[in-house]
Amino acid sequence: MTREMLATLVIDFFVAFGVIIGGALIGGIGAFILGKPPLLAIHNLAGSLKIWAIVAALGGTFDAITTLERGLFSGIHDDIYRTLLMVFAALCGAHTGTILIQWIVGEPLS
Repeated sequence: MTREMLATLVIDFFVAFGVIIGGALIGGIGAFILGKPPLLAIHNLAGSLKIWAIVAALGGTFDAITTLERGLFSGIHDDIYRTLLMVFAALCGAHTGTILIQWIVGEPLS
């Protein structure tokens, strides 16, 4: 694995992680302003933002799908492996952010 690919994986992980952390916390502020329970909103947002964190980390799904298609139909398997590693790194970052937020918040009372 090249140094550039490792750097891309680390960046994908932390972008997805940051989307979960930032989105949940800012959404909690919005819930507080509206008079709704902020911890419940933070807990729920952390779980529902996962797919968007992965999409944001990959820079949009269209490039990833195009890369997978090119790898499948053109026989370039390196592109498939790289894209799958990037998706996995983003998924790990999103899941880590979700677990961290839900661990800190705990199981909020509804």
